[in-house]
Amino acid sequence: MSASFDITRVSDHEYRVRTEAEGQSVESLFRMNPDLQGRLGTEDAEEVAVVEATAQFLSRHQSVIDFPPMIDLEDILATYDDAPEQIRRLLAEGPSAPEA
Repeated sequence: MSASFDITRVSDHEYRVRTEAEGQSVESLFRMNPDLQGRLGTEDAEEVAVVEATAQFLSRHQSVIDFPPMIDLEDILATYDDAPEQIRRLLAEGPSAPEA
């Protein structure tokens, strides 16, 4: 079961990502370095879509309730070797649909 995320742009390259987990509202600020999309190979994707794919990827590796208050996408790439490939795959699959 994948999480559904509500993503709001806060400022240039910063997004508030909200979701519900275990009956609690969870919120993290995702930060994205402007040149990250080039290194990910996602230049043609909307930045917000890359953030959502990254949130989906991270939710497959840890519970969303354990997401830190601030997440730098650079840290995700440094921590998970398969992150670029998996984020591109999630982007190709399209946005997550809300679960019924």
